[in-house]
Amino acid sequence: MKIIINGVATDLEQSALTITELLKIQNVDMPEMVSVELNGSILDRDTFETTSVKEGDQIEFLYFMGGGSVSCCCMRV
Repeated sequence: MKIIINGVATDLEQSALTITELLKIQNVDMPEMVSVELNGSILDRDTFETTSVKEGDQIEFLYFMGGGSVSCCCMRV
């Protein structure tokens, strides 16, 4: 399956994954702290286990951080 993760084209061997499984196979640090954007929409954490990743999906893993300058509100993983 081909998807885009944080702007990078990625080929996955698995053809059926949930967001939770994708976080695990991508070795995302602190998955309990990451927000996930799927095709331009931020997902509710409650849906990670039931939301399927599909061919061509665009996914962003984001950590929201406090402090710093106003122009810096989130960071790609």
